[in-house]
Amino acid sequence: MTTLIILSVLPLLLLYLGLFKANKALLPVAVIGLLAGLGFAIAEWDTNAQPIFSGMMLFDNFSIAFSGITIVSTILILLLSKGYFEKISSHVAEYYAIILFALAGIIVMVSFHNLVMLFIGIEIMSVSLYILAGIRKNDFASNEAALKYFLMGAFSTGFLLFGITLIYGASGSFNLEAIRNFVVENPREIGPLFYTGLLLIIVGMCFKVGAAPFHFWTPDVYEGSPTLITTFMSTVVKTAGFAAFLRLFSASFAPLSDFWAPVLLVITIITLFIGNITALYQQSFKRMLAFSSISHAGYLLFAIVALGAASASSVFVYASAYSVASIIAFGALILVRRQSGSDSFDSFNGLAAKNPFLAFTLTVAMLSLAGIPLTAGFVGKFFMFSEALSKYQLWLVVLAVVNAIISIFYYFRVIIAMYFKTTDKGEVTVPAYYSFVLGLSALITILIGIYPAIISNLI
Repeated sequence: MTTLIILSVLPLLLLYLGLFKANKALLPVAVIGLLAGLGFAIAEWDTNAQPIFSGMMLFDNFSIAFSGITIVSTILILLLSKGYFEKISSHVAEYYAIILFALAGIIVMVSFHNLVMLFIGIEIMSVSLYILAGIRKNDFASNEAALKYFLMGAFSTGFLLFGITLIYGASGSFNLEAIRNFVVENPREIGPLFYTGLLLIIVGMCFKVGAAPFHFWTPDVYEGSPTLITTFMSTVVKTAGFAAFLRLFSASFAPLSDFWAPVLLVITIITLFIGNITALYQQSFKRMLAFSSISHAGYLLFAIVALGAASASSVFVYASAYSVASIIAFGALILVRRQSGSDSFDSFNGLAAKNPFLAFTLTVAMLSLAGIPLTAGFVGKFFMFSEALSKYQLWLVVLAVVNAIISIFYYFRVIIAMYFKTTDKGEVTVPAYYSFVLGLSALITILIGIYPAIISNLI
């Protein structure tokens, strides 16, 4: 658990650097600290991990893999932050510190072995995000996003906490293994109290990951928050939410899948259609990405609905593909919006002629998000469809494929605007650090698409 300790101490160090006006050292120290945390996490791979802290935490390969992807995604996002927070406030250290505090909560979320730690991890992450969503103090949209996120987050936390309470009341334990043993050993004693708690936990977790019909906060919060914070929420936070969701249900509730799987199946189908169909009608690129993130939550739910031995690997591959592609998309949006002052699709007109590199990386991201072959997104969707087909009939996969086809229309709008439309606007300047992040992310997307075994066999 050295990684968690590093990520808990690192924000405090950054606050001290900010206190002494060492703003230029903030980004290098944050990245070095995150790399150190990543190194210590990898060092614990395949060490036959056992529950620690009286069974509260379990830092096994599952936890290490998802901690790794969240840390790497955070590093890439922080590299995009150079010069970003300075335009909002002169007190930059607080922003880096809050992001890292959120990441510390995320590490707890993917490593919990007790429902209390799940709740604590979610709250550490959520409180940090409420602040980050409203960091543009003089921007009405940012204030609105923070307020909506806070109200909806508190509402969903109530569902989750009540569900955890009912599960404890029925099983007598918060420990995941003890809850599973109760389910297996006392099948006739599982009554309405336990089932109600399970349903409330599903509602609470679906709120956190932005699954329909509990998604209504997502578009407004994603659109109103600063773009860099939206990037963090749509990648790192969503990955952590699904990792925690999967860990909880595979460790404790798998024997009751006949009860909860149909509920999640309905939620999955609703999420796919609402996310994709609504994204078709958006004129804002950022809002389109918000609705598309809802549809991707639907694809990720396949791995939980068809819970099996390969579910963890499927979620890991899909989350990796989605994260790197989204970082490219939001990074390109920051640059285009900085030049044009707008996030509409028209802002991308003629981008291929003005900046071929930026247009190419964004094209790779859109193709990956749409699930086109030879990209990481295709591999992720293939894994998810395989999971669904192994447990359910062909009709479910057909519905998923139809939704994937729908998504092609709105993702390709950006590509058409970049390559087939003209503009009289000036060239979009891409700083060196943006070139590094976008180029590396595009390379990872293509590599995973061609050689999926690079990460598919990790868990």
